Amino acid sequence: MPAAASELPGRGSDFLQLAVGDLPAGGKARWLAGRLRQAIADGRLAVGSRLPPTRVLAAELRVSRGVITEAYRRLAEDGHLEGRGRGGTVVVAAPFASPQAGARGGGRASGEALREAARAAQGRRAQGGSGAPRTTLWRTVSPDASYSRTSGTLLSDPPSPLPPPSRGRPSPFSRTPGADVFDALRDAPATVDFTPGRPDLATFPRTAWLRAERAVLAELSAEHLGYGDPRGAPALRRAVADWLARMRGVRVEPDEVLIVAGTAQALTLLHQVLRADAVDAVAVEDPGSLGGRQHLRNGGLATPPVPVDEEGVRVDALRATGAGAVLLTPAHQFPTGVVTSGERRRELLGWARDGGLILEDDYDAEHRYDRPPVPALRALLSDRVCYMGSVSKLLAPALRIGWLVAPPRYRADLVDAKRFNDLGNAVLPQLVLARLMESGGLERQLRLLRRRHRDRRDAMIAALAEQLPGGTVHGAAAGLHLTVTYDADVPDTAFAAAALARGVKCQPLSWHRQLPGAPGLVLGYAASAPGAIAEGVALLGDTLRELT
Repeated sequence: MPAAASELPGRGSDFLQLAVGDLPAGGKARWLAGRLRQAIADGRLAVGSRLPPTRVLAAELRVSRGVITEAYRRLAEDGHLEGRGRGGTVVVAAPFASPQAGARGGGRASGEALREAARAAQGRRAQGGSGAPRTTLWRTVSPDASYSRTSGTLLSDPPSPLPPPSRGRPSPFSRTPGADVFDALRDAPATVDFTPGRPDLATFPRTAWLRAERAVLAELSAEHLGYGDPRGAPALRRAVADWLARMRGVRVEPDEVLIVAGTAQALTLLHQVLRADAVDAVAVEDPGSLGGRQHLRNGGLATPPVPVDEEGVRVDALRATGAGAVLLTPAHQFPTGVVTSGERRRELLGWARDGGLILEDDYDAEHRYDRPPVPALRALLSDRVCYMGSVSKLLAPALRIGWLVAPPRYRADLVDAKRFNDLGNAVLPQLVLARLMESGGLERQLRLLRRRHRDRRDAMIAALAEQLPGGTVHGAAAGLHLTVTYDADVPDTAFAAAALARGVKCQPLSWHRQLPGAPGLVLGYAASAPGAIAEGVALLGDTLRELT
């Protein structure tokens, strides 16, 4: 990996999907002021929204702090922003948008007309973003590229089952993975845990959470301790709507947001709703999440596989399945790390307009290091996309808080399904999370995690280059894991089982396939310190050498 690559920021900001490549050669402050003014006018930045600190936004966009300060100053002089010392820079009014100007934020007004426009703007959100260029890592493979080197023809037979390692208990790799396979792997003892999808839980913002919890309890009235709205606490639905508008380019009203117990529950709620809509099959990416596939099958839905190539899921193969819906991870495909290309997105949206439904799992889109932000598909075609997200990768899976934004025709049925499932998520954690999001605490946590995770990713890439020189890394530009494929004639279940016997826990790539394909491992790096990563990868190298 080039040394300079690890020193670069993510080539853009999640805030309003601003990308470094969009910056003009001159007039940067004027350009940024225009983007901010437009976002305030179309509702992505509602009145009361807090802007990023000038130092933070300057670092993300790789411009001088003076550029950000000047842009903020221009909008403050127009009456749109106000500096509040430690309270940051806050949106206090919105430009008046005439019917002709629309989201372009045309003319401006003052006084009561301006305040009325501001109130109206609070309910609106808009889309944004751009595609994602690729960068080259070790062994000439893009970190945004999938393992596939063909147009979807996969390479090897599925690995055969192995006997369990000698630990006195069954191995998770000794059979075809069943519903309990992740529980079995979680319970297996290990010195180094490379399970994918886990953030650095040691950095959970305990102090900020406790501060938010105290503030919520101090203000909470007695009636809030009763049963809540099955759709979710209004405060959290507002906070999520603001977060999606600011960070993912998704226009959504608070009433469109359904708070759920993570993406797993969102898929479970969708089972009966999709079947009632005559959808009996949901196509899935291949390779693609074993867990997602299990949840769909548990609801009686077929899961025909669709190959993934270097541009994302193959839409021609998707059409050939005849499935009425597809489950996708377009911003950072699991497990290959592919970012769906612009051309492939257009093909997907064409498929959806022809009657298909996209289930978009935006599971770790905020964790990006060497590429610009990528907008959610939901920002481009709202009435054909069910959007799912959560705080599992931002804070902790233990919170069990996520959100589902569905097309209008499914909303009432999904609310009924949620009501009869559990009467709604626990209210107190929702209110605490809402306070954390409104205070800017979640954005601060994201910035902290991004720095730590980037360092750990770099440590794993360096260790893999030394210990598995014949391997190929995929998906390094974003996320919490790497996928490594290798040329040795060793089934990946055999590799993972032998590694577990040495004390290293990881997942074989074949778990996430239905079609045959190259062997590999899926390695999470976010939860391990660089020293532990080096130790674990060294053990992986020793293991593969012994097996070959």
